[in-house]
Amino acid sequence: MAWNARSEAEVDRIVQDLKKRGVIVVKEPQKVFWGGYSGYVMDVDENLWEIAFNPFLPIDEHGNIMP
Repeated sequence: MAWNARSEAEVDRIVQDLKKRGVIVVKEPQKVFWGGYSGYVMDVDENLWEIAFNPFLPIDEHGNIMP
């Protein structure tokens, strides 16, 4: 599962907020080979969540992916 953020800074804020709430951070956010930025956290059911910014995937103010 993934959460698509609007910026690298938003990814950092989300991961830091989750960390403060005791969520396990599996991989700290970092630049990735395809040009994006992401990190991974694990929920209480041990599902991995990617928190990611994709500069090639515009998102509007309502959180919808734009064509």
